[in-house]
Amino acid sequence: MMVELLAASGALSVIGALFSLLLVRWDSAAKFVGCACGVLAALASLASGLLAIVSEPFLLTAPTVFWFADFTLLWNPLAGLIVVVISLLSVAAWIYGFSYFEEYRGQGIGQIGFYMHLFIISMLLVVLSDNAFWFLVLFELMSLTSYFLVVFDQTKQSIRGGFMYFVMAHVGFMMIMVAFFVMAWASGSFEFSAFRALELPVGMASVVFVLAFVGFGIKAGMLPFHSWLPQAHPAAPSNVSALMSGGMIKIGIFGIVKVAFDLLAGSDCQLWWGLAVLVVGVVSSVLGIAYALMEHDVKKLLAFSSVENIGIILIGIGVALVGCATGILLVASIGLMAGLYHTLNHAMFKGALFLGAGSMIYRTHTRNIDQMGGLSKFMPATAITFLIAAISVCAIPPLNGFASEWFTYQSLLTAALQGDGVVMGFMAFAAVALAITGALAVICFIKCYGVAFAGKPRVNLPQEPREAPTSMVFGTALLALMCIVLGLGVALVAPFMQDIASATLGISAVTVASGAVVSIPGSDTAISLLVVAVVLLVLALLLRGILGIINSRHGAGVRDDAWACGYLPDLSMPPSSGTFATSVRGFFGPMYDARDAVVERKSLVMRAYEGLVGFLKKLEPMADKYLVDGVTNFAKRIGVASKGVEGGDYRRYIGYIVIVLAISLILTVAVG
Repeated sequence: MMVELLAASGALSVIGALFSLLLVRWDSAAKFVGCACGVLAALASLASGLLAIVSEPFLLTAPTVFWFADFTLLWNPLAGLIVVVISLLSVAAWIYGFSYFEEYRGQGIGQIGFYMHLFIISMLLVVLSDNAFWFLVLFELMSLTSYFLVVFDQTKQSIRGGFMYFVMAHVGFMMIMVAFFVMAWASGSFEFSAFRALELPVGMASVVFVLAFVGFGIKAGMLPFHSWLPQAHPAAPSNVSALMSGGMIKIGIFGIVKVAFDLLAGSDCQLWWGLAVLVVGVVSSVLGIAYALMEHDVKKLLAFSSVENIGIILIGIGVALVGCATGILLVASIGLMAGLYHTLNHAMFKGALFLGAGSMIYRTHTRNIDQMGGLSKFMPATAITFLIAAISVCAIPPLNGFASEWFTYQSLLTAALQGDGVVMGFMAFAAVALAITGALAVICFIKCYGVAFAGKPRVNLPQEPREAPTSMVFGTALLALMCIVLGLGVALVAPFMQDIASATLGISAVTVASGAVVSIPGSDTAISLLVVAVVLLVLALLLRGILGIINSRHGAGVRDDAWACGYLPDLSMPPSSGTFATSVRGFFGPMYDARDAVVERKSLVMRAYEGLVGFLKKLEPMADKYLVDGVTNFAKRIGVASKGVEGGDYRRYIGYIVIVLAISLILTVAVG
């Protein structure tokens, strides 16, 4: 059944992609067919992922024309979780697109639909692939299609962001490829099953781990390889931003987990692996949210927040690696469960935030929150969904962000109590950093929501905003609802997450829930978010009643001033995001100055790439003049004869390449 559902999803995605291209001159038809096929395809893949979580692992192998690489797909709980994440985001993104794509009318809506379909199906196949060769091919297809979506607007910002993403994605790809080639050389096969059977020497295993960690970490957007993320994600269409931030960067997390706990399962796990991942996670979480706090661009703010949450996920993975290295399986199980749970939760609230931000930009035509204000009055539904997601990202109970971070804290505490002095020191360091991250996240999103939604309306908007179209609100609300369900229903969800973590580690699952209460075995800590929700609701109603009594005694119609960052409102100097973050800016001043200095001078990789391009530009005329004049002239004649397929738009040319790549992939599997 899992295979049939995925096949149906793939067929619907192919149909949607082809019809999006065929109807490229008819925007309305291309939009409807592309989005409708996308929703149906995502629902089918969602069902396939859910079945993979609750079923025994299933392997599908099909021969291909490549004798060294069968087309192998593996459904297991870990892959099923990521498929569910991508599918839920895809459902919301396609529903959102029914109205949002009107923003691109006359610019090629069909092309967006084409690339989105290929992007989503490539992500799904990467997760399910159980062969290194096809994993790399599909990984590259995922990177290329997402790059085309990033640069679709053809603005200076999108082209620069796309270029940065293109370079960094391929640097990471090369490192992943080298890691897989080392394992393929050692095993004599590209099959992941052969990798799992390896018992690599410590040195070789460490080389593979470091290469994979850095390569997949670049895709995940961890520090210090995050610079592409706040440039690429804001440049893409908003529903694509949700897919990239909520889904694509999770492929990086998936890759790290798969290599560390699955493909290297036969090799000895080293303590320093876990400590290194833990430190990187701590740095990413603290600095990510600190950078987000300084942003005025709502999509850049959310992109930096993704860096923070990737750091939180890596903290859980680091704890799990420490548990494996020290033989404390309970620590490994709880740590990995915390990381995977936050992977799911981050996808939901960050997807909702990006879609909500897209609605704000759709109506205000600006990404600067300082130019917004009072949007809760004009866009109440968007305000509510954005608020739910913001509460979740701040890890405030009883929503899902708190649930996964609670497990992360518990994993750190358990590791500290059961480990030696070195482990205890690292765990204490991570716990303090996680607390600081949470505090900064609260400040950041109070600023974001307060200025944009609760502050005074700005007078410089071109027109009075109004609520986003119904499909955009519905798509955002779907993910916001998942934030509530995954929070209040943590006692129901946590056992499944624990089963996924235990299956990945190859150990027996531990009991983490009893009724409505979640707890950690061997500890005295337990919590019920359902009870917390009821208590908070009662307190809110009591507070509302008290305020109503006070207002009635002072006269009806008494209203408070709009949110003003803790200051008295001043119409001549309205509060801004910068005003609220001044104190934090002062504290982290040296760090921001260092970052700005690095950004101004560009990265070494970017300079090397640009230097290579410049050298090739100088070399090209010489080659044309002395070696290939005849070939060049022949090519010119061919070009004149083929003007019918030219349009002057490079995206069309790239589209031809992608079509050929996709058809070749389909024929390879079919012929085999």
